[in-house]
Amino acid sequence: MEKPPSSRVLTAVGAAVAAVLGLLVSVFGLTAGSAQAVASGIHVSNGRVYEANGNEFVMRGVNHAHAWYPSQTSSIADIAAKGANTVRIVLSNGDRWTRTTTSEVSSLIGQCRSSKLICVLEVHDTTGYGEDGAATTLDRAAQFWIDNKSALAGQENYVVINLGNEPFGNTDYSAWTGSTKGAISKLRNAGIKHALMADAPNWGQDWSGTMRNNAATVLASDPDHNTIFSIHMYGVYDTAAEVQDYLNYFVSNHLPIVVGEFGNMHSDGNPDEDAIMSTATSLKVGYLGWSWSGNGSGVEYLDLVNGFDKNSLTSWGNRFFNGSNGISSTSRTATVYGSTTSSPSASPSPTSTTAPNGYPYCVSASSDPDGDGWGWENSRSCVVHGSAADTTPTASPSPTSTTAPNGYPYCVSASSDPDGDGWGWENSRSCVVHGSAADH
Repeated sequence: MEKPPSSRVLTAVGAAVAAVLGLLVSVFGLTAGSAQAVASGIHVSNGRVYEANGNEFVMRGVNHAHAWYPSQTSSIADIAAKGANTVRIVLSNGDRWTRTTTSEVSSLIGQCRSSKLICVLEVHDTTGYGEDGAATTLDRAAQFWIDNKSALAGQENYVVINLGNEPFGNTDYSAWTGSTKGAISKLRNAGIKHALMADAPNWGQDWSGTMRNNAATVLASDPDHNTIFSIHMYGVYDTAAEVQDYLNYFVSNHLPIVVGEFGNMHSDGNPDEDAIMSTATSLKVGYLGWSWSGNGSGVEYLDLVNGFDKNSLTSWGNRFFNGSNGISSTSRTATVYGSTTSSPSASPSPTSTTAPNGYPYCVSASSDPDGDGWGWENSRSCVVHGSAADTTPTASPSPTSTTAPNGYPYCVSASSDPDGDGWGWENSRSCVVHGSAADH
């Protein structure tokens, strides 16, 4: 349903953005994406998303079109059964489609909790505002959340409020910054403390760089510093370089980012889903695939399952759930539900595909000729199951080059990575700490 962009070139980050970042440091004493954790619930800190207990949470989920298919009540449990840890649910404030009632909102949250899913709720009526005459404003969407405050209250551990879907098309999208700040302010003034999510303009794809260039000021405007940014990756992102450039900018500047929608093909071009999923995995960035089922108007190929049947995966669904860097191998249930699967010290089962340090297990021990537990398969490092490297998450092979497998230079000093995510900053560019989760 995304509209084609009027330009394929993302706007470069210029001196004005640098000045804004400098102002944030001087005025607030913060890096661009640093934040104070809210008292409870899902929250942002230093560009990452955390649960209330301090465990980092990486979204791996599915979009579900509830507003158009309200009778498909089993979909949330079915999505969980496929291994997702998050579901993004389409709602309506009534301006374009039938309004989602407060009782429905409560029921959907209950279904998410029963299925051990984090619930991202979004108002879809804002889609393409400025270009699509039927779309509504972010201010109207914000009022919907306030109207449903009773259903949202006390759900901060389980619910993220996505302000509005793709709130601007390719017309008047420069208003995105002010409108997004206004919606955030309206919700915070109403006492809503949840983590918020802000979609990009340009039908979600931000080819103009509007969200990228202004994300720091939007985050700073949130008194709770608890806003996550969402990019939708379709035809604009048809090369690995475009995907990596966009996501790396946010990660390097400590700005929280998720891929809120993407597919394996689209009417406006052929998105590189392999690059989207692999880059998101290497950067520990969340992703949410579009969509479970029920697509029409020529984009039926975006269905992950046929006819809302969890046992009938489409080719896109099979790739998304079972392919490389897919849901089955990268999704971890939120620890608020009592899961221990995300603990890096947990012993892997013999059938696990990933070692505790984040590297894949080697298919064959013969790929480790020197017996140190580290092998080399499929053009990247791997861990021999049961070896010293498997039981010592901090172990790493000696570097054989100055460049990591992902193309970034190795950091000279690990001190350039103060938040410990594997990404440092040296010589005015990102670098990779050798042996870290980013080193692949």
